[in-house]
Amino acid sequence: MIRTIGFVALLVLLFAGTVSGQANTPSPEPAATMNQAASKPQFDVNAAVEAYLAKMPPAQRARSNAYFEGGYWLQVWDLLSTLLVMWLLLRLRVSAGMRNLAERLTRFRSIQTFLYWVQFIVLVSVITFPLGLYEGFFRERKYGLMNQAFSEWMRDQMVMLLVSIILGAILMIPLFGLVRKLGKNWWVWGAVLMIAFFAFVGLIAPVYLAPLFNKYTPLQDASIREPILSMARANGIPAKDVYEFDASRQSNRVSANVSGFAGTLRISLNDNLLKRCTLPEIETTMGHEMGHYVLNHAYKGLVMIGVVIVIGFAFVNWGVNASLVRWGESWGVRGIGDVAVLPLGVILFSLYFFLATPVTNTITRNMEYEADLYGLNAARQPDGEANVDMFLGEYRKLDPSPIEEFVFYDHPSGRTRITAAMRWKAEHPETANAEEMARKLFGTN
Repeated sequence: MIRTIGFVALLVLLFAGTVSGQANTPSPEPAATMNQAASKPQFDVNAAVEAYLAKMPPAQRARSNAYFEGGYWLQVWDLLSTLLVMWLLLRLRVSAGMRNLAERLTRFRSIQTFLYWVQFIVLVSVITFPLGLYEGFFRERKYGLMNQAFSEWMRDQMVMLLVSIILGAILMIPLFGLVRKLGKNWWVWGAVLMIAFFAFVGLIAPVYLAPLFNKYTPLQDASIREPILSMARANGIPAKDVYEFDASRQSNRVSANVSGFAGTLRISLNDNLLKRCTLPEIETTMGHEMGHYVLNHAYKGLVMIGVVIVIGFAFVNWGVNASLVRWGESWGVRGIGDVAVLPLGVILFSLYFFLATPVTNTITRNMEYEADLYGLNAARQPDGEANVDMFLGEYRKLDPSPIEEFVFYDHPSGRTRITAAMRWKAEHPETANAEEMARKLFGTN
């Protein structure tokens, strides 16, 4: 209907222009102006994109490609290791043994679930530690993306384990309570519980979880703080302060976020962004993050991922029931309400979300692209945006094939993002920033 109205309006305008041309003799000035406009060189979007991509030296770009492409295989190895460990816990009746121990220690079902969960997460963490050590520490150091010593990295891993125990218990105790109470319809309310859990974590993360890994302090530099707060006010974001956090203790990656809900809302940017980026680059980054907030991506993401979760729970319900009929007795698992069934649930969820990777990636990638466009309109710094995209290319392949981007990317690729920035710039030539275009990013480019 809207397109029809627009088409009719276009016809009216064309008709009005024709009548006007018949009634009046056009002056030579508009024609001269049109000739002058036609003589101006057109902005070449593709050439501008290639110029930015060329800022990264070939050797560094090859290293970035190797790092990111290696991540494709790590996803497979992570899945296979998870499947193997979970199968062994079932096949060797280790899961049943952990349940039996919990039952000997207490008669309260909720406490039994908690005690089983503690045993489960600690044992799995120990078994999978070698792969995690390679992925999270040695591989990151190999590619120059890790600033931590081993002791510092281990400290963060232990904190993460403690957080996993607490948050996992908050989820597992009511989840198994629902299974026991609702029987065959458990999966519907289980999915609702999972979605609510994600919302809860998103609510508390900025204030209670993030500070466990980094130190957050109010940003003192008024020359950066005030432009950010001005942009926030202009875009209806009720933030009264900006925080910086010491991400450089872990790596040199640039990042920022506008996170939380209501009273936990927080605008944060890491010290790498402050050290490595100019004000236009910081502004466009913060404009992107504000876009997530203004466009309600946290809520929209919950809804869209929620659909994926509901389908996943239905799949798990089917898979668990079918598997227990065949192997439940040999595993020592009494039924779907038995906490010893957890490894089987992990197997099924892992398979499901691995196969759903293109779907979940597309959901987040599209929201990231929307935030990019919002940031361009909010900050009006297309060249700053392109430079930030190049910094992100230090650990994310800049120019993947369309299939790679569809399957493996939860953010738009560097080429996609820079192309969007240059298209925006073509429509707003007054925003061109010569200093940003000429800026060297990697020392030798």
